[in-house]
Amino acid sequence: MSVLKDEIGLPWQDHSLDYWVDEQIWGHRILDNQTPWLIFLELLGIAESTNRNGQLLDEKGKFYPLVFQPYRRMMLRNILYNNQIMPYILDKFPDDSRAWREWETWMKENARGIVERDFSYIAKRFTSFEEFTKLIAMLRSATVESESNRRWSSRFLFPFGEECLYEDVRVTNKGTPSREYINFGRTGELLYLMLCRSTSADQLKPHLAGVVTSKNPWNALVAQLQHGKHDYTDPKGRSFLPYKAHSAFDLLGEDILHVFDLKLPRFDAYPHITLLSALHIMLYQLTVAHEVTGTDRPIMVCEIVAPRKTLVRELSIQSFQANSQLSERAITAFIDVIPKSDQWQNATMTTDAYPRCKELLNHEVAWPRDDSDYAGPPDPDSLIKSLRQRAMNKHRQNAGNVHRSYGRSVGLVSKRGTNKLRYAPNDAFLKALILANVQDRLEFKAFLRLLFDRYGIVIGEREAESVMEDTDFDKKVFQANAIRLEQRLSSLGMVKRLSDACAYVLNPYAEASR
Repeated sequence: MSVLKDEIGLPWQDHSLDYWVDEQIWGHRILDNQTPWLIFLELLGIAESTNRNGQLLDEKGKFYPLVFQPYRRMMLRNILYNNQIMPYILDKFPDDSRAWREWETWMKENARGIVERDFSYIAKRFTSFEEFTKLIAMLRSATVESESNRRWSSRFLFPFGEECLYEDVRVTNKGTPSREYINFGRTGELLYLMLCRSTSADQLKPHLAGVVTSKNPWNALVAQLQHGKHDYTDPKGRSFLPYKAHSAFDLLGEDILHVFDLKLPRFDAYPHITLLSALHIMLYQLTVAHEVTGTDRPIMVCEIVAPRKTLVRELSIQSFQANSQLSERAITAFIDVIPKSDQWQNATMTTDAYPRCKELLNHEVAWPRDDSDYAGPPDPDSLIKSLRQRAMNKHRQNAGNVHRSYGRSVGLVSKRGTNKLRYAPNDAFLKALILANVQDRLEFKAFLRLLFDRYGIVIGEREAESVMEDTDFDKKVFQANAIRLEQRLSSLGMVKRLSDACAYVLNPYAEASR
């Protein structure tokens, strides 16, 4: 990996954030409460903006800051989600012209986050109020994460095309829309930067451009709900990804590109890309933590769920727990380097050691200059101890649960059959891995080896034997684990056994993509 800090200076000077440790290790920022779909929508909003400016997946040699201007689309959002009066009006006023007048009056009085509340253009675009009401109900059914986002200004349409993309906002008491970070917490910005810096960026560009400029009936229908000048936001961004290049970026780009290249119909590729994107952010955090701590490569022992408890289940629980602790170990390892540096050692040998060490921490990790949060004694050791505590608290509140949260949301981590979390992939996860990695067909044992080489996933006996101590390894239980996977994939139509000694993993969409 190639670190950017020395090249671009101190990015935390552009942000009002203290204790900049997580951000130097993984970037600004990864949040554990973003769902895969919300990460994908945030990514698409940035892709649309940069495509509009002719800079899609192209940083123009400038690695910081990322700047973009997403849409707000407040007229659309008021019509879709701040418009509960429609069924009542339809029921009370069967006369079409009266229904339109009542609705427009209600919207003028109740719409929020816009200056000109003139919705009269809608009646000119639809043949009847009843048709309009049914179309709005249909579009609402295409809301992404509909159960988790209750606030009307934080609800999102399925990304049919450009007209459906906008940022997360809240409307202030004064009626002004303002950017919100509850749903779009910058993880999608990091995902975008990872794709920019992957070796597949140039090949991905036309695919992403096609997504954000898609011309289809759904996108055209959404366009009919919008009017007037485009309400772009002020320039947003300034996300920081610490590395110019990284193997995790390349792996992400390759998987997304392989799914796009399958040319799946309509929007069928989106769920797989969404799942893979969140998976690779999780893997990126694990991989970088492994590099910072200098520990062995993280592996994920995956149990293909068995009817009874097996050794594989126990090992899967253990590997999940070990990986879950890795990011905190990276925080500790990163901070432990500071007091060992020559600058710190020289500062501690002076008569003004405390202010000099504090100034060094301000430069290295954005320690607050005013000491407002620090009540400890004025000595260097106490400063480092306090930094460890504060950085760890911040990590646990933001990125500390990425491994668990993303693992569960993509279908890799589960409690099924037990009361402890472990790696137990579901069908959607397995299918996404096959679409991303199997071009046509691949011998089953070669597929298991590929999963190990690319992701650290351990399922069969050969991969388990290569990474486990003799006391943990039992050939028969891992052979049975692999057999259960073959049976699962066979039931999905993604494995074909030609003889007792030969089974192939199949990509059912490969032929159609040629």
